[in-house]
Order: sequence, then C-alpha cells, then structure tokens
Amino acid sequence: MRRILGILLGLLLIGGVLYVALQGREHPRSTATKTVRGVIGSEKSDFFRDPDVVKALAAKGYIVKTETSGSWAMDQLALKEFDFAFPGSSEPAKEVAAAAGLKGAQETKPFYSPLVVIARPEAARVLAAGELATMTGKNSGTLLMGPFLKAAAEDRTWQQLPGSSAHAELTGTVFVKTTDPASSNSGALFLAATSNVANGNSVVSDDAGIERTAPLMHKLISVQGALETSSDDPFRAFISGSGEPLILVYESQVASLLLQKQNPGEMVVLYPDTTVNTAHTFVPLSDDAKELGALLATDPRLRELAVLRGFRPQDGVAEFTAATAPHAGYLNPGLTGIRQVGTPTVKILMALAQRAKG
Repeated sequence: MRRILGILLGLLLIGGVLYVALQGREHPRSTATKTVRGVIGSEKSDFFRDPDVVKALAAKGYIVKTETSGSWAMDQLALKEFDFAFPGSSEPAKEVAAAAGLKGAQETKPFYSPLVVIARPEAARVLAAGELATMTGKNSGTLLMGPFLKAAAEDRTWQQLPGSSAHAELTGTVFVKTTDPASSNSGALFLAATSNVANGNSVVSDDAGIERTAPLMHKLISVQGALETSSDDPFRAFISGSGEPLILVYESQVASLLLQKQNPGEMVVLYPDTTVNTAHTFVPLSDDAKELGALLATDPRLRELAVLRGFRPQDGVAEFTAATAPHAGYLNPGLTGIRQVGTPTVKILMALAQRAKG
C-alpha cells in the first residue's frame, strides 16, 4: 500500500510540475515594471499596437498605452494626464514641451519619414502627360512641385491636362488632399514645402514672405473642402478604393503596408521633388517615460520593428533600404533627386495655416 501511495504521489508531483510549466508557456510573465500613457500621431498607432513591439517593450520594462491626436493639437490637451507625447515632427514637440512647462526636455527623434503623394495610376499618368510629374516606374514617380503649384495657381482642372478625356473619374480642379494644416503635422509640413517653392525656394521667414505665399496656400487648402485631422483615415479610404485621386501621406504608411504584405491595390507613389522630412519627436512628460525615447532610438529589436512599420530609423538608411528592397518598385529609399528643405518657425507656419484655411 505504501508503495502504491508513493507512486501516486510521484505522479501527482510530476503532473503539477507539467501543469505549471504549461501555464507559464501559455501565460508568460510580463517583465514590465512601468505602465506609461502617451499621446501619439495616428501614423504610429500600428507600431505601438504591433504584438512584437508590445513584447519587445515589455522585455525592457514598459507597458505602453496610447491615444491619438493631431500633432499640432497636442499642446492643447491636458498633458498632465500623459507620460509622453510623440508628435510627427520637432516643431509641435516644442509647443508640447512649452505647454507642459518643461525646460530642457530630453527630446528624442527615434525615426523619421518623408511625405509622399499616393495617386491612382490613371491620375499619375495624366500628371506625367501634363508635365506635372515624372514616372520612374509603373508604381513610382516624382511630383514636380514647381509645375504643380503653377497649375494650382491657375486653377487648372483635370480636363485641361492631356490624356484626361479617357478617364471620366478625373474631374474638377487638380489638387492634393491633405490633412488640416492647423492641427495635423503632415498638412502643416505640406505648407512648409509648398511655401518654400512659392517663396523662390527659400524658407518663409517674415510677414512679407507670408503675404507672398498665402494666396497660393489658400488655393491649395480651400479647394479640398472638409479637412481631416489625421492622415490615417484618408490613407485607408484610398486603399479601400475611395477618396481623392491624389492624397498626401507619410512614406511610412505605404512602406508598412508593403512590408506587412498587405495588398496596396492600384497605387503609384509620387515623391514631391521638394519635401520636408518629418522627424517623429518623443517628448517625455514624466520621469517614468524619460528613458523610453532613447530606447526606441537605440534598441536593435525596436529599430528593426520600426522599419517593418515603414519608418526610417535615425542613421538607418541602410536598414530601411535592405528591408524594403523587395518593394523598390514603389519606394525611393535613398530619396534620389529629392530636395529636402527646412521649415518656417512655429509662429510663421501657423500663420500660413490660418491664412490657408481662410
């Protein structure tokens, strides 16, 4: 009897060990020690929702919860409720830091993304026929900002461009659909680039420059009608087959779609020949998030995951080029032939935005 009881106890012990091991496999213990809450631009939502990113952050001691806002509207939020803000560029980051009463905040720029215009193939071909764009491949090309802005100043319609008669869906004034430049980073930086071209290829830096460029900026924005505060909604509308024929988005949104092996549908990616790179800027608002920005910038696994979501890590051209090589037909990893320009001051850019909206 004792021998039988010993065997049974042994079996129960083994079973218990196996149960604990299996439970640990199914429900791994989180090593996260800090839960931080941040406000981010919508273009980074998929990155922070990515299960691999969640796992990598947990391994470094973080549970990150986020909500989205237009980058230029973040300084109007109750910032005390957040541990960090992560707008789409350094300009709204400065406004956030000032609104939060921070001096010498340890801002970090983990990754960046240029602005691009996604186009329906027929729209891209008509632009090329009208010498407003050039095609470098079936799914890629360059938007020629000088000729494009001249067409905008003249209120040129699709019907006035060569080859448009074969495409009844191309109607009305030619324009690029953007986000609201007063609240959204991509919309604001579109004005930064276009005002640069309109101002003789120099940054608008004074009231005289505003007066010179404001009428054209108003045409670019007012023709669009209702404006979104996020680049995510127009992008998803385009992918679903609806929306305007020309839409301003971040390159990261296109690259992420391709790298995640999702169907891009009928899309041509046009890189404006004059653009502003958007350095996504991390602003720590509490001690708990102070190290998170540096971690996003330097941790090899998080850099790899940022690339897989379409972002270009700082000093990471080689990483981005290697990862996107299978999709070179859509992208311009080296930004060949693209002129990158600076941005006006926050005060001037917001003045342009207000004049543009009327």
